[in-house]
Amino acid sequence: MKTYIIEREVPGAGKLSPEQLKSVSQTSCKVLKEMGPQIEWIHSYVTGDKIFCIYKAENEELIREHAKKAGIPVNTITQISTVISPATAQ
Repeated sequence: MKTYIIEREVPGAGKLSPEQLKSVSQTSCKVLKEMGPQIEWIHSYVTGDKIFCIYKAENEELIREHAKKAGIPVNTITQISTVISPATAQ
């Protein structure tokens, strides 16, 4: 599977309560379970008005299908070609 970063514009995302974040996460996980193993949510970063999600999926269309079924926005999907970190400098 390929790895993607998804940018979602969610006004006030950084102010969502733990309960609201749990609800969104539960909805996402329910849809992912129904879709099967060809798509996987790794984790997300919540900022002021955006959520950046890391997913593994066979293709970009699966990510769009998941978003539609879960009722969550997708503004940008970018395939990650490689990951670097401070360890890369060693």
